[in-house]
Amino acid sequence: MRYWLDTNVLLRLVTKTPPDLFERALALVEQAEFGALSLAVHPLHVAGATYVLRRLYTYTHEEIRRELGIVLRLEALAVHDEENVLAALDLMAERNVDFDDAYLALWAATCGDGVASFGDDQKKLPVTFLSP
Repeated sequence: MRYWLDTNVLLRLVTKTPPDLFERALALVEQAEFGALSLAVHPLHVAGATYVLRRLYTYTHEEIRRELGIVLRLEALAVHDEENVLAALDLMAERNVDFDDAYLALWAATCGDGVASFGDDQKKLPVTFLSP
C-alpha cells in the first residue's frame, strides 16, 4: 500500500528531532526501501515543511533547499511533480522567495499559464505575471 507523508514526518526526517520521532520516521523510510510499503510526498506538504523550517526552526532558504532536498531525493520516496518541486526549492533559495510562490510559478509555466498576484515575489520568477 502507498502512504502519503504528512508534513510532520518530513520535518522529523529533516531536523532529526525529537530523536525518538526521527527514529520512527527513519524506520518508515527503511520499510519503503525494503519494499514493505511505498511512500509518497505531495507538494502541499513540501510547502508546509518549508514554512515550518523557515518560521519555527529559522532555517535559511539555502538550508531548506539543501536539507529538505536530501530527504526528497531519497529513493524510497515518490515525490509528486518531483521536477517542479526540486526546481522550486532551487528558485526559493536563489531568488529569496517562498516555496509556494516558486512552485506556483513553475506549475503555471508548465501549464502555459501565468500568475495573478498582489505580491512582488512573482516578478522574480520565470512566469508571466499579472497584478490585479
